Amino acid sequence: MFKNKTSKGEETGGRILNTALGLFRSRGFEQTTMREIAAASDLSLGAAYHYFASKEAIVLAYYERVQEAHAARVREVIAKTPMPPLQQRVADAMHAKLDILQDDRPLMGALLRYTGEPTHPLSFLGSATRGLQLRSIATFAETVSGERLPADLAQLVPVTLWAMHMGLLLYFLYDDSLKQRRTRQLTDGAVELFARSLTLVKLPVLRPVRKRVSTLLTDAGLVPDADAIALYQLANAAAASGAANASANANANANTSDEEA
Repeated sequence: MFKNKTSKGEETGGRILNTALGLFRSRGFEQTTMREIAAASDLSLGAAYHYFASKEAIVLAYYERVQEAHAARVREVIAKTPMPPLQQRVADAMHAKLDILQDDRPLMGALLRYTGEPTHPLSFLGSATRGLQLRSIATFAETVSGERLPADLAQLVPVTLWAMHMGLLLYFLYDDSLKQRRTRQLTDGAVELFARSLTLVKLPVLRPVRKRVSTLLTDAGLVPDADAIALYQLANAAAASGAANASANANANANTSDEEA
C-alpha cells in the first residue's frame, strides 16, 4: 500500500492516509492539496510525496483499505461453524460493504465523477483499478465457496454478485432515506431473488442458456479468467494472514510493555 515498507514507514504512511481522508471528508477531494495534507500530517511536502506520489495515490490506498476490510468481514462470515446458508452469506457480504462505506458516502459520491473516465486512475471501473475489481470478485467467489455449482455457473456467479454490489453501491450514494434504510431493504430483496434464481439456473435443462450467457459475457471481456480470480483469492488470504500477524505482534508488544511496567 505504501512505498516505504518499514514498520515506521507503514506507521507514517497510515498517518498520512488517515489525515488525508479526514481532509477529503471535511473539505472535499478537489479542494484539498498535497501541501495541506503534508502540513496536517506534520511532514514536509517532500516527505509526504515520498509516501504518496499524488492525491490519487492516497485514494487508491483508501480503495485498498476498503477492499481488505471487506475481504476480512467476508472471511469472518464463512469461517462460522456451521457455515451460514448461501442467502445469509451473500446478504452479510453485501451489508458488510455498506457498513464499511456508511460514513463515506459524500467522499465516494465525489469520486464517482471519475467513473465516466475509463483512463482516470480513480475510475471504479477503469484499468487502473482492475486489480481491486478482481480482488472484490475473488471475495464474492469466497462467499459462495462450498456451494455445489456447475463449472460454468461457478465462474459467472462471483461476477454477478460483484455487479450486483456495484449497482447497490450506486443506489446507496443517492439514497436519502434515514440511515439508507431503502438500500438495506433493496439489498435483502435482491439477495433473496438471487438465491431463489440460483436454484433454478443450476438445473441441467438450463445449461444451454447458461452457456450462451457465459459466451456473450466472456466475448465482451466481462468474465475474468478463473486462474486470475484464484490468484486474487490467494492475495486476499495473504492480506488476512498479514493482518492477523500484525495484530498478534501488537498484542505481544503490549503484553511485554505491561510486564516491564
